[in-house]
Amino acid sequence: MKLSARVRGDWFAVPCKGAESVKWLGEETLRRYYKAKSSSGHAIEKVFEVRKAKGGAILDQDDAIKHVLDDNDFVTVVLDSDMSSPVTGPAEPVYVEEKIPEASVETAREYLSLDGNSLSLDDLVRLGKGHYLIKMTVDAEQKVQKARDLLEDIVDKNKLVYGITTGFGKFARVNVEKDKLNELQENLIRSHAAGVGPPLSPERTRMLLALRINVLTKGYSGISMANLKKYIKAFNASCLPWIPEKGTVGASGDLAPLSHLALGMMGEGKMWSPKSGWADAKYVLEFNNLEPIKLGPKEGLALINGTQLIAALGAEAVERAESIARQADVVAAFTLDVLKGTTRAFDSNIQSIRPHKGQINVASRLRSLLHSDTHPSEIAESHRFCDRVQDAYTLRCCPQVHGIVNDTIDFVKGILTTEVNSATDNPMVFADRMEIISGGNFHGEYPAKALDYLAIGVHELANMSERRIERLVNPAYSELPAFLTPEGGLNSGFMIAHCTAAALVSENKVLCHPASVDSLTTSAGTEDHVSMGGFSARKCLRVVEHVEQVIAIELLSACQAMEFLRPLKSTPPLEEVYKLVRSVVGPWTRDRYMAPDIEAATKLLQEEKVWYKVKPFIDNYHSQQHVETRVFSPTSIGRPEGPAPKRRKTTSLSRRN
Repeated sequence: MKLSARVRGDWFAVPCKGAESVKWLGEETLRRYYKAKSSSGHAIEKVFEVRKAKGGAILDQDDAIKHVLDDNDFVTVVLDSDMSSPVTGPAEPVYVEEKIPEASVETAREYLSLDGNSLSLDDLVRLGKGHYLIKMTVDAEQKVQKARDLLEDIVDKNKLVYGITTGFGKFARVNVEKDKLNELQENLIRSHAAGVGPPLSPERTRMLLALRINVLTKGYSGISMANLKKYIKAFNASCLPWIPEKGTVGASGDLAPLSHLALGMMGEGKMWSPKSGWADAKYVLEFNNLEPIKLGPKEGLALINGTQLIAALGAEAVERAESIARQADVVAAFTLDVLKGTTRAFDSNIQSIRPHKGQINVASRLRSLLHSDTHPSEIAESHRFCDRVQDAYTLRCCPQVHGIVNDTIDFVKGILTTEVNSATDNPMVFADRMEIISGGNFHGEYPAKALDYLAIGVHELANMSERRIERLVNPAYSELPAFLTPEGGLNSGFMIAHCTAAALVSENKVLCHPASVDSLTTSAGTEDHVSMGGFSARKCLRVVEHVEQVIAIELLSACQAMEFLRPLKSTPPLEEVYKLVRSVVGPWTRDRYMAPDIEAATKLLQEEKVWYKVKPFIDNYHSQQHVETRVFSPTSIGRPEGPAPKRRKTTSLSRRN
């Protein structure tokens, strides 16, 4: 048998026959620990207990190893003098492995074929969530092998090529001896694995790993088939290296994070897998019957030079932005109806004389959700002949403001779709023309600029939403009870929920400052312009997250406003949204803990459940209603028969009860 044992963060391989006791295992691990460190202190240290690393179960020290452990198991040896670290948290005596949500580790059975040319952003996000395993196409395998054959031929002929037979960056003119070319690549990975900060989540690490595989399958990097297949096997086993999220300047590619990825694949640094939990990478690979990669000429450079961190995080950002943008239209429609607004501003004639694609689509979506012959609203009918001419901008201008957000998302999606299917390292191996060429495809300016633009665009959804929340909670605007609570004073209702929305919007305004307008010279002046795309991607994701939370607060506020308008009903699609929200969050009859409600509503939006509820109604509207419903307006020349214009009256929750 062979066991992996940990003492104070250091792991040791301990071979045994299995008949030895658990006590022997602890003492043998301690001996190896002091042998690796020094002999000092060995006499006074004692083993306190031995625990299974997975789950933290305490092992009886008198038991035989073979009765309580399996081959390749992981254990933690706790010493008498161990105490809780103020940095890492739990003390060794109560050690339980680091945890992640079970939902983030799905058991995939379906394969997605990668060829370097056809990966969609949606599929990349699904790969991150564990929905697919990976395999290469036959054509991609042939291209990869052809490029590797050319590279090895060039090495055999002792030709001078950047990063293959020379140093890197400032050392590009330093020739490296042939017998040290492999060491050159290993040194590159170790020295460049210099990132800091919290690690990427398992989903984002999987996305990064999958995207690097996709780029390598294009056949322009010179990677060996053996190492590429090891990357694919690691992905399929969900062996995920520890990758700090900070440290890239976005040119020459995302060097630091991709180096941490490669370092783990070399069997160095930390790694996680569902079977092993967190441990030293070499043990995690071994536990999953995988071998570390062994780097040949150019392979270190092939693994770390590129924009895959920016593109992977950007793919998640744009997919989530697209999801929240269409649901923001739904929530805005809900708010407009409960505030007794008019649909006149969404008239197709208005959109046709300023025919931006996004504006037209948003207006059409709003019309399909609001009062119409297909989807009547009792709330809209209740103020049909009121004297209001027009609504505030955050209601009336949704097609114009939400529209450009949609167009921005489409633009950025196009940029990133190209980026995730691009060869972005350096130098590039062109096997067909038998040449290796140095270029600049590693520069992250394209995705960096696009993601800065996306952050600026999608932020406006929250900017508009926060103002609509203000209109809902402010009785001067809504004619509803202040802060949407029936007993104001005793209860504060949605007062601070609105403050939270305002805080998030304000923070977004700072995060929307473009990271890509900055550049700092690195590598002793060789790399004299960089994209800062890593921060563009990270802050864009933060902006999108804030937008989701602000829209969630508006959704809760609109549902609460509905309570004061009953027994009147909204349109069928909006009533379905109301039922969905009420399935996870009840009405506010008095103050209660607010944060869980916001979290629950945010989750509904992140899982696109609001969109899935209304999508059939939208489709039905467009299939059934060919003539637009145009409601009464006091500015029209003719007015349909009915009572004279009058002010609206609001039914209160107390009146309803």
